[in-house]
Amino acid sequence: MIVVTTPTGNIGHVVLQRLLAAGEPIRVVARDPSRLIPEAKGRVEVVQGSIDDPDVLAKALSGADTLFWCVPQSNEQSDVLEYYLAFTRPLVKALEDHGGARVVAVSSAGGRGRAENAGPISALHAMEELIESTGVEFRALRSGNFMENLLWQVEPIKHQGMIFYPLGGDIAMPICAARDIAASAAMLLRDRSWTGQGGLAVHGPADLSCNDMARVMTEVLGKTIRFQEVPGPGYKASLMQHGSSQAFAQSLVDMFAEVGRGIYGAEPRTPTTTTPTTFKHWCIDVLKPALDK
Repeated sequence: MIVVTTPTGNIGHVVLQRLLAAGEPIRVVARDPSRLIPEAKGRVEVVQGSIDDPDVLAKALSGADTLFWCVPQSNEQSDVLEYYLAFTRPLVKALEDHGGARVVAVSSAGGRGRAENAGPISALHAMEELIESTGVEFRALRSGNFMENLLWQVEPIKHQGMIFYPLGGDIAMPICAARDIAASAAMLLRDRSWTGQGGLAVHGPADLSCNDMARVMTEVLGKTIRFQEVPGPGYKASLMQHGSSQAFAQSLVDMFAEVGRGIYGAEPRTPTTTTPTTFKHWCIDVLKPALDK
């Protein structure tokens, strides 16, 4: 039995699709089961509730041998580190109480211990350490920057022809699609041969800078898209104007500062970490339809 958390999320719903296609026995944890993909109906066990609820996790893990763990995204966090740990502490208790479950978790590239104040990167690495403290068989998916993060900038792309980050325009970084993170997760969830604790990086097919991404978007969208570097305080203020909490906005400023210092270089690119979805194809499949809505 494989337990899937966040089964309606960007990554989780693709994990669920892949496991269903492979005929795996699946149990999902969902706040709102009505949002599950149609092909899941009648084919998965459902535990309704939130993954920060110890009772929900205890029920989900009962009799299960493998868990896909993904903390849901939020831009309203009052304390970014505590946000991730508040979800992970009930998991740790459930793992200690029930034992035996192998865990595959969505985390971040960047090398644990590389920086103490890298926003969500540091928080996800703290999550890894807490899970590992239980002694379970564990793999962290150490993902580069998500292509899907650009969906937060649909409005400036559509109306201004611009994208904005507090990062130098020529700083290249690994950028990956959620579908490829999900594919790596499904592979690990189905592979019963791995043991111990460790990580698998998900780098996408190539490192790209913000200027590189703007050039690709220009090609795909048929209109000029430019990248503009903005100061950290201005980026923070813009995020807060659009509904982000102060803590979340500051965490992204801190993260991009570390990206600019090369934090993503901690995990070298290899054939195994190089995943197939190009930024161009993602723009065609995901970004362009989002802009056309």
